[in-house]
This record gives sequence, structure tokens and C-alpha cells, in this order.
Amino acid sequence: MPLWGLILTVVAAIILTAVITALYVRMKDRRKLEYMLDAFEDGEYNFRFRDEGRFNKALNRIKWVVDRRRQQNEEESWSKLIRVLTHEIMNTVSPIASLSDALSKSVGGAGEHPGIDIKSGLETISSSSRNLIKFVESYRELAGVARPVKKALMVDELVGNVLELTREDCIAASCTCTYKASDEDILIYADESQISRILINLIKNAVQAGAHNISIVAGIDEDEQTFINVTNDGAPISPSSRDQIFIPFYTTKANGSGIGLSLSRQIMLAHNGRLDLTRSDSSGTRFTLIFR
Repeated sequence: MPLWGLILTVVAAIILTAVITALYVRMKDRRKLEYMLDAFEDGEYNFRFRDEGRFNKALNRIKWVVDRRRQQNEEESWSKLIRVLTHEIMNTVSPIASLSDALSKSVGGAGEHPGIDIKSGLETISSSSRNLIKFVESYRELAGVARPVKKALMVDELVGNVLELTREDCIAASCTCTYKASDEDILIYADESQISRILINLIKNAVQAGAHNISIVAGIDEDEQTFINVTNDGAPISPSSRDQIFIPFYTTKANGSGIGLSLSRQIMLAHNGRLDLTRSDSSGTRFTLIFR
């Protein structure tokens, strides 16, 4: 074999080896990235790649940033929840304690509260106690979301049943609620009663916001995920409230419990999906349910 042929063979072998090595490394890196994404979706952060190579170090840094942000969000959520719990409990318990003390002194003959109305005081205590019980029951409901009993559901039938259940509320508010699907025969694997509860809550919230038109649209996005959009033309959610509406017991309604949206989001998380506020402005407010 001439010298130039030998050189060409060696160069070709080197290039082939480099290409095979690059493809192998790329395949390993892709597997690492897929593993990390799967772990994030499952809420697992207790992993680390060996600190060898720039790619591994970059993945470890991404994991650290995501985990730190998750912990910060959890701490912030717990802090907000504790503030809300403290505020609600103190507002309810304070008048009970005050009136109980006044009634005790009045009945005991101390004479410090000669003009106190015992019947009115007892009624106030009773009312405050009922409110506290209602609050605790709401908290128990929020903390005890049942594990979903999933089955195959046709979205058309699911939404049709929800529209039937909310029809009287919509008629009473002169509100029109419509449904359409961008794809045929959309199927989800979910707990029918829990997902129906989410949709009913979103429709009732829209009615209470003064909506005249509610539109429910279902489809499959480019990531092969099923989505259900619930859009209404009622009063938009204020910018200051958009980051708060999913916090337990946060409400802008006079008689609201503040657990509807928080409970709905927990239900979607239990379905490995999510519930987001995807728009709220003068053109409408839209909530999106995503099923993976």
C-alpha cells in the first residue's frame, strides 16, 4: 500500500473513532438530561452527577438552582399560609375570649360590665365559634385531598355534565357557557368527580366575577398534552392578587372560603398535571388545566 493510502486510512480511522465517540457521549448526555427532567417531574431532587466534564457540572448547577428555587417557594408558601391561619384564628378567637371574660365578670357580680347584654354576648360567641369550626373544616378539607380514583374519561362527556350542573347558576346570572373541542374524541385518565369539581368552581368563580360569557375549550397541544381552557369576560384579577389566588384561604370575596383554587391546584398536582392562571386582562380571564 502506498504511503498516501496508509495516511488516508489512518486519518479516516481517526475521524470515524471521533464521530463514534462524539455520538456515544451525546447519547449518554441525552440520557442524563432525560433522567434529570423525569426526576424533576416526579419531585425528586436527591441526585447528583459526578463532577467530571463541563456537561455534568452544568446539569448539577441547573439542579441546584431549581432545587433552591423550589425550597424558596415552599418556604414562602408556608410563611403566607401561617400568616393567613394566624390572622383568621386570632380574628375569631379574640371576640370569644373578650366576651367570655366580660360575661364571666358580669355574672360573677364584679360589676365591671353592668350594661352587658348576656344574650347578645352569647349569640356573638356562638356565631364566632361556628365561624371557627367552618374555618377548621375548610382547612381539614384542604389538607386531606383524597387520592384520585382514575378512569378513562371522554372530555366531551365530562364537560357536558358540568355544564348541566351549572346551568341554573348561569341562567340566574344571565351568563352563557359554551364548550368546543379542537380535537375529536379527547380522552383523559382522571378522577371524574375531582375534575368536575375544578370546572364547577371555575365556572362559579366566573359568574361571581360578573361574567356574561364563559368559554371552555379542550384540545391537545404540541407537547401531546391535553389541555382544558376556561375563559370568561368577567372582572379581571388584579395584578396584586394573581400571585396570591392559589394560596390557601386567600380570597377577595366577602363570603369566600379561599380554598377553591388552592384545592383545585392540589387535585391537578395529584393527577400529575397543573392548573395555572394563563391570562387575566381587559379581554378576559383564562385558567388552564394541563393533563400529562
